[in-house]
Amino acid sequence: MTATATPPVAPATPDLDAAALLAGLRATFATGRTRDLSWRKEQLRALRRMLAECEEDLLGALRIDLGKPAIEAFLTELAFVRAEIDVTLKHLDRWVRPERVGIPVKQRPGRGRIHRDPLGVVLIIGPWNYPVQLLLAPLVGAIAAGNCAVLKPSEVSATVSATLARLLPQYLDPAAIRLVEGAVDETTALLEQRWDHVFYTGNGAIGRVVMAAAAKHLTPVTLELGGKSPTYVDASANLGVAAKRIAWGKFLNSGQTCIAPDYVLVDRSVADAFVEELGAAVREFYGDDPQASPDFGRIINGRHFGRIAALVDGEGAGTPAFGGGRDEADRYMAPTALVGTDPAARVMQEEIFGPILPILPVGGVDEAITFINDRDKPLALYVFAESKRVVERVLAETSSGGVCVNATLYHLVPPTLPFGGVGESGQGAYHGRSTFETFSHRKSVLRKPTRLDPPIAYPPYTEQKQKLLRRFL
Repeated sequence: MTATATPPVAPATPDLDAAALLAGLRATFATGRTRDLSWRKEQLRALRRMLAECEEDLLGALRIDLGKPAIEAFLTELAFVRAEIDVTLKHLDRWVRPERVGIPVKQRPGRGRIHRDPLGVVLIIGPWNYPVQLLLAPLVGAIAAGNCAVLKPSEVSATVSATLARLLPQYLDPAAIRLVEGAVDETTALLEQRWDHVFYTGNGAIGRVVMAAAAKHLTPVTLELGGKSPTYVDASANLGVAAKRIAWGKFLNSGQTCIAPDYVLVDRSVADAFVEELGAAVREFYGDDPQASPDFGRIINGRHFGRIAALVDGEGAGTPAFGGGRDEADRYMAPTALVGTDPAARVMQEEIFGPILPILPVGGVDEAITFINDRDKPLALYVFAESKRVVERVLAETSSGGVCVNATLYHLVPPTLPFGGVGESGQGAYHGRSTFETFSHRKSVLRKPTRLDPPIAYPPYTEQKQKLLRRFL
């Protein structure tokens, strides 16, 4: 498979006036139209229609930008967002219903409720690696909660950005939902405004920029970041299954997945056998020449290709147990396992975000846990073991955004599981109801009847009143 040449950077939105854009959306929000439940459902159904009716446009754009195989792009991008919409439509009536909460006996009569209010106008900044899923999945929750929204897709995935800029106004209410194309200047202009929430998916360096800009306005943020997600393969693991599931999770989207296994810690007693199984899994998936496989993607552009190549070529990176090939003109980098990697090497310090997988033998679960805990808290952690004791130790003694046991990536899929990071890997969570909650304010409401109005609550506080208040309240 030969990918199309690197696409150009997405063009700027003509004559962008970020302040005027925000003011227009605030005016729309003030009318109350986005609070209407029928409007929310109508917009979600329209978004779902867009995914179906414009499938070929979107899959083609993903192919140009990332070389994504059609079925991979469909499942991980379009079908993922469609599932979020379906779950939201199914449960939205219940989610928006005021939630009854108990009131202490001493404060009765009274009724307590929690109302979900829309935040207002929100900004969603998406990344380039899953440019449809990671831009539109947050939008589902923003719409469901009754907000107006501005979408800022990544300029790196330029074809997808242009495609969404063309399609979204045809399906969604342009007075309430807008998309802004462009690069650093446009993003900077947007971040200078006072939004009611900023949702950012990307790397930690830009995450800090987003958080600093939002802090000037005390704007809450959700940061979906990344980091080096570790995998531990125990001596008790089913090596054949582990190898296939790790290879699939690592080399999907050519390794450009924020929760891809970034490195593998494997019990020394089974390390050689695991590497053999891993190589066999790659050959089974992509054949002897993955570059010719229709199922293997490409690196997004030349800059990222050079960055990954520098990691592999760096001092202490190790040697390829398999793979190692590359073709810069095609943006192809072979699925590669590195052995003999120095833990201090650059490839073990930076998130790889490519189809390179260092394999590090360890003495067992104790050493693996220590190794993981000596580093930043990861977005995802994977453990492969048939021993329940080993699994429970890893769960209890490590901290990460999420965990998969005997699998990779799949904890991202169920809408009932909140997805998010911890520490350096992010803050906040979304998916399913969690996305709706992210873009909602939980407003406390207490109602008290007026038929009873005991004077004990009011001054003057006589000695008798004070005694009663201290006793009963």
